[in-house]
Amino acid sequence: MKVVIGLGNPGPEYDATRHNVGWWMVDRLAHDWGFEAFARDGRALTTEGTASGHAVRLVKPMTYMNRSGQALRFLEDLEGFDVAADLLVVVDDAALDVGRVRLRPEGGPGGHNGLKSVSGALRSDAYPRMRIGVGRKPGGMDLADWVLSPMPEKDEEVVVRLLPELTQAVEAWLSDGIEAAMNRFNR
Repeated sequence: MKVVIGLGNPGPEYDATRHNVGWWMVDRLAHDWGFEAFARDGRALTTEGTASGHAVRLVKPMTYMNRSGQALRFLEDLEGFDVAADLLVVVDDAALDVGRVRLRPEGGPGGHNGLKSVSGALRSDAYPRMRIGVGRKPGGMDLADWVLSPMPEKDEEVVVRLLPELTQAVEAWLSDGIEAAMNRFNR
């Protein structure tokens, strides 16, 4: 089974924030692939189905960003699961301009507390991730305030228009691996 985890924060007050772009992406995947509605499963909302010939579970941790790793305990129960090949974590990135995308096979958290929590739970940084640019914070503004603020409409439109292409990137990862997805979709 392949697992795609979109990081975000639960609650309607966070729906339109930069920090929830990971949730936007897994919602789009569920829509594009015709998966059932997300349902509560432990510390996450999940849905499953088949995409690009693979069994896929989509996950939205309900633990808040800084504790996202707590929702990953189920991975230990997946027989033959290989974190480096079978997991993709989708996050916002405030170091990338709006609409930029970076897929990577591994790497440090880069100051992202959600990735720090995931890395801690996995005891490794060797897992693929998709970083979606949400714009660089303005000088003098606190990073937490920036990522927890709603995106301006024009920035939100850029990200929303990008999501169908990112579905193709996830499908490339499913079929051909992270390197192939990076080569085709990083920008």
